[in-house]
Amino acid sequence: MMKLLFLLFSGVKFGKLLTSGGTMLISVVIYSWIFGWWYAVGFVLLLFAHEMGHYIAARQRGLNVGLPTFIPFLGAWIELKEMPHNAETEAYVGLGGPLAGTVASILCYFLARNYNSDLLLAISYSGFFLNLFNMIPLSPFDGGRITAVLTPRIWFVGVPVLLALFYYRPSPMLILIGIMAWPQLWRAWKYDPEAEENKAYYDLSAEVRFTYAVYYLVLLGFLAVMTNDVHEMVQATTHVRGA
Repeated sequence: MMKLLFLLFSGVKFGKLLTSGGTMLISVVIYSWIFGWWYAVGFVLLLFAHEMGHYIAARQRGLNVGLPTFIPFLGAWIELKEMPHNAETEAYVGLGGPLAGTVASILCYFLARNYNSDLLLAISYSGFFLNLFNMIPLSPFDGGRITAVLTPRIWFVGVPVLLALFYYRPSPMLILIGIMAWPQLWRAWKYDPEAEENKAYYDLSAEVRFTYAVYYLVLLGFLAVMTNDVHEMVQATTHVRGA
C-alpha cells in the first residue's frame, strides 16, 4: 500500500498538478498582500477559468497540452506541447480562453447583483477587463490567435491599441508584451500567402473566416459593454461608500 502511494505521489501527472496548484496558490498569496484574500481568490479563479477554456479546447482538438501555470502580475498560460495543425485550430484554442473567462465573469456578476456584493462586482469587472484585454488582435494575445484566420497581417491593427494603452496606463507588463509581440509582427510583415507552408496553415474557407470573425466581434463587443458598465457600477459603489 505504501509503495502504491509513493508511486502515485511521485508520478509525472501529480508533479504537473502540484506545479499548477502551487503556482496558483503562490499567486493568491501575493495578490492577497495587495488586494486582500477574497479578491485574490476570486481573481485567480477567473484566471483559472480562462486558462481551462484553452485547455479544454486544445484537448478537444487532440493537442497535447499541460495544465495552467501562474505567474503573479503576468497572468497564466497553458503549455501547448504540440502546435496546432492549422490557423482554424489555433483560433479555436485561442477563443476557448476568453469564452470560458467571460462565462465565469458573468456568473460572478450575477452573484454580485443577487447578493449585493461589492467584492464580487469588483472581481467580475476584473474578469471582463482581463478577457477584453486579451482580445487585442495582436499575437501573443488570444485576439491575435483568433484573428489570424483572416491573415497574420491583421496583427498590425493591434499595435496602435497597445501603444494607446501604454500611453494612458504605462506598465512594464505592456513593454514585455511589446517585446514578445515584435517577432510575431516581423513574421507578419514577411508573410507570403503564396508560400507553401502558409498555404497549408492559413488556407481556410471563406465560411470559416467569416464564422470566426463574427465570434470575435460579438465577444469583443459584449466584453467592451460589460467592462464599461460594470466599471461604472464599481465606481458608483465606491462613491457611495466615500460619501
